[in-house]
Parts: sequence; C-alpha cells; structure tokens
Amino acid sequence: MTDTTPTAQLSAAGVSIWLDDLSRERIATGGLQKLIAEKNVVGVTTNPTIFAAALSKGEAYADQVKSLAAAGTSVEDAIFEITTDDVAAASDIFHDVYEQTEGTDGRVSIEVEPGLAHDAAGTIEQAKKLATKVDKPNVLIKIPATVEGLEAITETIAAGISVNVTLIFSLERYRAVIDAYLTGLEKAKDAGIDLSGIQSVASFFVSRVDTEIDKRLTAIGTDEANSLKSKAGIANARLAYEVYEQAFATDRAKALVASGANEQRPLWASTGVKDPSLPDTLYVTELVAPNTVNTMPEKTLDATFDHGVITGDTVTGNYADAQGVLDALAGLGVDYDDVTATLEREGVDKFNVSWSELVETVKTALEAAK
Repeated sequence: MTDTTPTAQLSAAGVSIWLDDLSRERIATGGLQKLIAEKNVVGVTTNPTIFAAALSKGEAYADQVKSLAAAGTSVEDAIFEITTDDVAAASDIFHDVYEQTEGTDGRVSIEVEPGLAHDAAGTIEQAKKLATKVDKPNVLIKIPATVEGLEAITETIAAGISVNVTLIFSLERYRAVIDAYLTGLEKAKDAGIDLSGIQSVASFFVSRVDTEIDKRLTAIGTDEANSLKSKAGIANARLAYEVYEQAFATDRAKALVASGANEQRPLWASTGVKDPSLPDTLYVTELVAPNTVNTMPEKTLDATFDHGVITGDTVTGNYADAQGVLDALAGLGVDYDDVTATLEREGVDKFNVSWSELVETVKTALEAAK
C-alpha cells in the first residue's frame, strides 16, 4: 500500500473507509485482513440485508448450523448466535486498528432487529443484549433514527454502549439524533461512566435521496427539473456536515468533549451509485471532509481504489450551493419532508423484508441439518 492510492488519499483527507459488508467466508479466507492492508479499510457495517446474503450462500456456516440444529436452537436464537459470532470475529480482526486509532476506528456494527424500529424499550433491551453477547470494545450497535429510536439512542449511550445511528435522511432528524447523543452522554456522565470509551456515528443516507427525488423530477419533466437530477443527495449530505459542525461548536457539546466525550462523526451511507450514467465514485469523491466515515459496498470501494480522484475537502465550501439545490427543488414542488419520511418508511420496510428472508434461510438450514 502506498500513500498515492486514492483510498490512502481519502484516509489522509480525514475520511475513515468502512466496508458495508461482512460474511464468515470473508473472515475465514483473510479477505477482511487484505482490505485493511491494501485498501485502507478501518471498519465494517452490517445490516439484515448483508446477513441474509451471507447466510444464503451458507457453506461457511454449515458446521455451526449443524451444531445449533442438534441443540434444538430456535430460528431467532440461531440468527443471534450466528450474526454475533461474525461480528465478534470481525471485531478481533480490527482490534489493532481500534488500538492504533485510540478507539475511533476499527469498529464493527451490528443492527437491532428491524421489527423493533418503532419500539424504544425493545430496542434498548436488544442493544444491551447484543453488546453483552459480542463483548468487544470496538462493537457499535446500530439503531435506526426513527422517532422511537431517538429515545433508544439516548438510553443506550447513557449505558456506555457505542452506537451507530442508521437510516438518517433529513436534516431535522439529524439534529434530533445529535441531541439524543448529547443527552445520552450527559446521563452517562452523571452516572460516572467514562465518556472517552463511548463512540458514535450518525449514518446519513445519500444515494437513496437521489433515487427518490429523481423519480419525482422525472414526473415533473421540465428542463429545470432534469437539470437538478442527481444533485440532492450530495447537497443534503453537505448540509448535514454543516449541521454537525454547528452542533459540536455549541457550549453544550464543548463541555462534554472537555469531559472526555467524543464527537459523533457523520457517516455517509448508501454510497453505491444506483444510476449507471453517474460516476461510480460520485458519493465518495464529492463527500470528502475531515472527521467523517464513508461506508462503501465492495464495488464502490474497488472503484475508488482503482480510479477515484481525491481533491481534498469537497464539502465545507459548498454549503450555499447545497442549500440552493434544496431551495430549487422546493420551488419545483418537491416536498423534502415527504421525501425523507418516505425514505425512512421504505428503509425500515426493506430491512424487515431482509430480516424475513434471513429467518427463512436459517429456518431452512436448521431443518436440513437435523
């Protein structure tokens, strides 16, 4: 690995590269270690879709499935055992990165069940259960940024558990997420918990915003509408970074940081390009800013490593232009609040579908192994 690769340049610009994928095969074959060594990968995110895909291939899980089936393990408990084992193993692989970055990176995320997205108490309970089972200092528990999720974020942080907040689409909800994080830190501090051990990222989704808004622009069909296509996702994310800068410049946030707390870093999620007419590194090269994370599917990671052009910070000088994009969309009648509410609802629904697929995959595997 040299300092001249695009991924090295991206890292040098302050962007932590995380892989949006995990499987036991990737762990067992050394594939994960290779990405750390060669492509500057310093973390991993998972979700129900990723685990459903990994389990559907199955071979690497055969021995554990056979053992779980012999023990009469339920489908839900089997999923819990399998996924937490993968996350624990990946956490061990990233432990050196975790140590080298003093806990900032080397992080592996595991998500609470999507069916709990609107159940604050259930989310808090499972977040604690997942953290206890994985039992690694570098695990992050993923909690969706639903209204109910905000309470769960606060209470999970208050318990000293690090959190990856997922499914953030709107700037207003992002502000609420930061508030939930700060409130959790205040509670943790009052409880005597060492704030320096608590980390959090806020996963702001990018390409899905373009997909939904471009669909609406196509329906409008004017030249002005067409000229705004594929601009909203980046504009929205850039303004999110402005929200981050403003929130952590407040006296409230500064007081917590002075007490040992860490800033909650913005994480760019959904960075795989959906429109084949767009550059395949668009949501990487246009969202370079200090103290951020970009979690990439392997296809996007490979494209970035191969031909990504990193030109330094592409975010902080572009707030006015970004706001101009959102204002122009509003002027055409594109309802930002409706777009983001739709995306949150669809995001939860998609993860529920993936979870159902995961349940069926494991159920079938357990029955076959008996």
